Amino acid sequence: MSTGTVEHPGGHTVQHELGRAPRVLVVDDEASMRDMLRIVLRRDGYEVLVADGARAALAILESERIDLLLSDIRMPDGSGVDVVRAAKAANRDIVAFMMTAFASTDTAVEAMRLGAVDYFTKPFNVDELRVKIGQHLETRRLKEENVALKRALNATHEFSNLIGRSPAMLELFQLIETVAKTPSTVLITGESGTGKEMVAKAIHVNSLRRDRPFVALNCGAVPETLLESELFGHVRGAFTGADANKKGLVEVAEGGTIFLDEIGEMNPSMQVKLLRVLQERRFRRLGGTAEVSADVRVVAATHQDLPSLIAGGRFREDLFYRINVIQVQLPPLRERREDIALLAERFLHTFAAQMAKPVTGIASEALRVLTAYHWPGNVRELQTVIERAVALEQTPVVLPETLPAHVRELAGAARAADFSAAGGPPTLPELEAGFDLEARGEEFYRHYLALALARAGGVQVKAAEMLGMSFRSFRYYAKKYGLRGGTDDDGK
Repeated sequence: MSTGTVEHPGGHTVQHELGRAPRVLVVDDEASMRDMLRIVLRRDGYEVLVADGARAALAILESERIDLLLSDIRMPDGSGVDVVRAAKAANRDIVAFMMTAFASTDTAVEAMRLGAVDYFTKPFNVDELRVKIGQHLETRRLKEENVALKRALNATHEFSNLIGRSPAMLELFQLIETVAKTPSTVLITGESGTGKEMVAKAIHVNSLRRDRPFVALNCGAVPETLLESELFGHVRGAFTGADANKKGLVEVAEGGTIFLDEIGEMNPSMQVKLLRVLQERRFRRLGGTAEVSADVRVVAATHQDLPSLIAGGRFREDLFYRINVIQVQLPPLRERREDIALLAERFLHTFAAQMAKPVTGIASEALRVLTAYHWPGNVRELQTVIERAVALEQTPVVLPETLPAHVRELAGAARAADFSAAGGPPTLPELEAGFDLEARGEEFYRHYLALALARAGGVQVKAAEMLGMSFRSFRYYAKKYGLRGGTDDDGK
C-alpha cells in the first residue's frame, strides 16, 4: 500500500508567506529518486513531503497546504496528470513541475495545459531543477506580497481612486462595494465638492456593468431647451438645426451606467420622462414616435435637500422614491479631518509631477493650517489650494505663507474659537515636584527653531532673522538640537 511521509528541512531556511519555508511535495514510485530530491531540496531549505505514488499524493493534497509539486508522470497506481489536476483544484496558485523517463512528451504537454509550469526528462540536471524551483517560488511570493499590499492599501487608504482612512470613508468604501454588485438605482447626496461623481464611477467600475460605458451629465449645466435632446437624443427635423438623427446619452450608455449629477435642477417635464425610463425602461427620442429600450443603470446625485424641493412643489415625489432606492451620503471634508493630510499629499505629488517642480512635501505648520480650515468647498477646494501652492512655492516644501490668505486667516480664527470653547489657550504647566525648567526651555527652543527653518525653506540666515536672533546663536542652537537647514545664507 502506498504511503506518504513528511520530511522537514535542514540547513538554511527559505522564507515564504508568514515567514515559513515553502512546502514541496515530491511524487515518484522510485525510492532512489525520492531520496535524492528529498536530500537536495532539504539542503535548499524547503520543507519536503514525499509520496511513492499517485494515491498517496492525492491523500496529502487533500490534507496539507502544498506550495510546489514535483511529480513523475507515469506511476503504477495512477498518472501524474491526475495529481496535477487535484493539486490545482486544491490550490490554484500551486507551482507544479513534471518528470518523465519516456521520450513521448504528449502527457507532459497535457499536464502543462492543466497548469504545470515545466517538465524534465529523466535523467535531468539537478542544479537546473533547483534554479527553476527557486525562480518560480520567488515569483509566486512576490505576487502574493503584491496582492496583500494592494489589499492593505485599499482597505486603509484608497478604493477605486477614492482616498481616505477616516472611519467615515472606510464605511463608505464598504457600502460602495456592496451597492455596486446590485442593479439598484442609487442616489448620492452630499455638499458640492465632496466627490459625488468619483463615487458614481467607483460604483460603476465595481459593478457587473464595468465593461460598458459610464456616461455623466450635469443636469444643471444644460439649458432646459436642450436637456431632453441631450438625454434622449432627437430625430432629423425635430427642431431647427436638427439635420440628422442623434443618439442621446441614455443610448450611449447602453448596458452601462448613466450618472445624472444635480438632478434637483431637472425641470418638471424632464422629471416625468426620466420617471418613465426608470419604470418602463423605454423612451422616445425628441421628435420621434418609436419606442427605444433603455438598459442602463441610473446613478443620480444632488447637493440639495430633495424632500424640501418636494414640499415646495419643485421635485416629483414619485421620482424621488424611484431614484432613492439606495442612498449614499458623502461626508463633508470638515467631518473627516484625518483625511486632509492624505489628500493634500496626493494632490501635491500629482501637481508637482505635472508642473515638473521639485516640491516634495508640506511643512508641518502648513498641514496644521490645512487641517484647521473648515473647507466649505470640500475636496475640490483643497485640490485647488494645493495646485496653487505648488505653482507658487519656491522651496522644496509648501510653507504656510504660500497658502491663500483666507485659508490662513480662517484657520487661525477656527483655532481661536477652539481655544475659546475649551476655556482659552493652553495653560502653562504647574510648578510642582519634578518640574524641569531646562527641559521645558529646550522644547520651546526646538519648536520655534524648527518652525522658522521650515518657513525659511531651510535657509538659516532667514530663520535667524524671523526669530530676532544672531545667525551665530541660531547656528549654535540648531546644532545643539540636531536641526539641519539647507544653506547658511540665501545663495550659499
